[in-house]
Amino acid sequence: MSESKKDPGVLEGFKTFLMRGNVVDLAVAVVIGAAFTNIVNSVVQGVINPLVGAIGTKNLDNYSSCIKGPCTGAGATAEGVRIMWGSVLGATLSFVITAAVVYFLMVLPMSKYLARQAARQKAKEGMHEVIEVTELEVLKEIRDALVAQRGSGHAER
Repeated sequence: MSESKKDPGVLEGFKTFLMRGNVVDLAVAVVIGAAFTNIVNSVVQGVINPLVGAIGTKNLDNYSSCIKGPCTGAGATAEGVRIMWGSVLGATLSFVITAAVVYFLMVLPMSKYLARQAARQKAKEGMHEVIEVTELEVLKEIRDALVAQRGSGHAER
């Protein structure tokens, strides 16, 4: 009987967790990120690698340094101990390109938009305060006039 009472609570809690805005936003971000990874990889393979290939090899993975020889062969038949710094360079370029695209196409425009929204809201609140202060001053003047009118009325009696 206690299990039947716990199950709706657990299921309800799980449903609440899934319906929270953060979880849905995170799921959307993961899907977009996966699609975006394909674009970045295409840019690296189609633009960056050929530019690097103009200097040396088109495949950055071929760049390495031998720290213990003899370093012969490639791939599964490679001998010796190598530092594969070309792979690190390729991954670093992918990261920098991804970070630049995310910053310039998403973060920067969004921060400018939010700053404009905050400025509009602040201006709207400032205008509201000015209106409230003006109304308050008018009400004070009316009160003072009524008090003065009452005071002059009491003095005549």
